[in-house]
Amino acid sequence: MPLCDFPVRASIAVSDIGQAAEFYEGKLRLPLVQSGPSAQIDDGGRFYGSAGVMALAVYQAETAGTSDATMAIWFVDDIDEVVDELADAGVEFVRYEGLDLDDRGITARAGGGRIAWFRDPDGNTFAIESDD
Repeated sequence: MPLCDFPVRASIAVSDIGQAAEFYEGKLRLPLVQSGPSAQIDDGGRFYGSAGVMALAVYQAETAGTSDATMAIWFVDDIDEVVDELADAGVEFVRYEGLDLDDRGITARAGGGRIAWFRDPDGNTFAIESDD
């Protein structure tokens, strides 16, 4: 069976699962679907839903924040509204040099549309994208 027959989810390493829960559940308002042990850490793993499906696994590990790559992207209908709501909740958007960013950190996306990036407390990078 090909992998395209199965759902996929992002998996994010964090240094402190409690701090991560405050960010993902509080600021991002992602619903907690399940929690449990992660490796040797009791309650060190949390699974969050997005668009009605389990979409993001967050677990405590020493490798937290070691990648500069974008870990996951949310595709939204109205990037302005979503960025404003996240900023109001205390999410800070990344400002990359060399990009023409507006005052909120939104820029044109290659191929059309717009994009904005933010980081969790460990420095894991995420993006919000829209086709508008």
